[in-house]
Amino acid sequence: MASNSGTVVTRFAPSPTGFLHIGGARTALFNWLFARHHGGKALLRIEDTDHKRSTQEAIDAILEGLDWLGLDYDDAPVFQSKQAQRHADIAHILLENGYAYRCYATTEELEEMRAQQRAAKQPLRYDGRWRDRDPSQAPADVPFTVRLKTPQDGETTISDLVQGSVTVRNQEIDDYILLRADGTPTYMLAVVVDDHDMGVTHIIRGDDHLNNAFRQLPIYRAMNAIEGGWEDPIYAHIPLIHGSDGAKLSKRHGALGVEAYRDEMGILPEALFNYLLRLGWGHGDREEISRDEAIELFDLNGVGKSPSRFDLKKLQNLNGHYIREADDARLAGLVAETLGQTGQIDLLTKAMPVLKTRARSMNELAEGAAFLFKTRPLEMTDKAAGLIDDDARQLLAQISARLTQENDWTTEALEANLKEMAEGLELGLGKLAQPMRAALTGTTTSPGIFDVLVLLGREEAIARIDAQAAPSAQG
Repeated sequence: MASNSGTVVTRFAPSPTGFLHIGGARTALFNWLFARHHGGKALLRIEDTDHKRSTQEAIDAILEGLDWLGLDYDDAPVFQSKQAQRHADIAHILLENGYAYRCYATTEELEEMRAQQRAAKQPLRYDGRWRDRDPSQAPADVPFTVRLKTPQDGETTISDLVQGSVTVRNQEIDDYILLRADGTPTYMLAVVVDDHDMGVTHIIRGDDHLNNAFRQLPIYRAMNAIEGGWEDPIYAHIPLIHGSDGAKLSKRHGALGVEAYRDEMGILPEALFNYLLRLGWGHGDREEISRDEAIELFDLNGVGKSPSRFDLKKLQNLNGHYIREADDARLAGLVAETLGQTGQIDLLTKAMPVLKTRARSMNELAEGAAFLFKTRPLEMTDKAAGLIDDDARQLLAQISARLTQENDWTTEALEANLKEMAEGLELGLGKLAQPMRAALTGTTTSPGIFDVLVLLGREEAIARIDAQAAPSAQG
């Protein structure tokens, strides 16, 4: 659905008071996909009017997180703080045209009003005490706020693209502040002016903002009456994300910022993109959906009305799928950076086909590759050290002697050689593989043992086995 102008324009508008929250990332994704699906524009606005809490570090984290997810925007970011004069100008236009008024109520008077409302168990809202008073009654040289004169009768209905038809009685919306006593605009005013000035046609955001829509529409309608061209936007309020226990997503459910999924949990951007897409939106039973398919398929009619539950295991399994699908050289570059082995890209690229088969995170992939760069004598896990008993040392010495004679250092030849040895000793191949794995990797889990031998190379593999073999049995 498009506006009268015919072009869909969406916006993502985070407040830079911290990292890019996982819920914000999904909102950004839905806005971006909706714009791309309809051939429209996706815009970004940084709502940095809270000077005390907004930081450059948070702005950088948000921009970096969006870039990592592959969400690009059609114009440079708009910084809300730079539009303050424009916001104030609109408040004065509303004031001059009778849609707003000066309120001289003091902080003490407002607190007394709220105390009375609490005592009477009434909703806490401004009582309109300056709404219809003659300006000549205004005290001299006293600061004032500018309040919007909201409609008091009737009701307002929003046809929300996700929530459906929602109606609120106008008397429930009080005359809220547009300009503070120091002349600075409030969030509620700034958002409306910025959305209008940016040409936003569709406001897609969390359903915790649904009440704000009823507070913001009177500004659109007043300005439309004054100067025209301020059409109501089309709203789509998407349900919030909950934790696996059904409670609102919080720190106790795990990582909240996009960078934590990337840096601490080793999630690939395409996996998080896909997972966030499926968190509250669906297309049949499809789980794995590429970026291009997402653009083709996404529309708001696929967004559910109920909160989604964040399932970390599901994300990890999806990540495992994308690791297996990913280009080996790309994975090698990421792992090389993690391990501080940027000079070993070729070896890691060669290792990826066998390393990535079981990994569900980049961390697991890096851990799985670490054995390639260990130095002798290998540091062993307790489990691995427990496998190297006297019998195992004798066996390793025999394995070393046999491998020293092997000239065809391929997985096929090595497997045939050691299978023959196991049969000769009347042992299962696993009895050879277990102590070999410990000696070669220092752990009890690794890729297939013949892959390990090939990746380490003949010289290093035999040297590692010799380091754990019984000396007397080697000669």
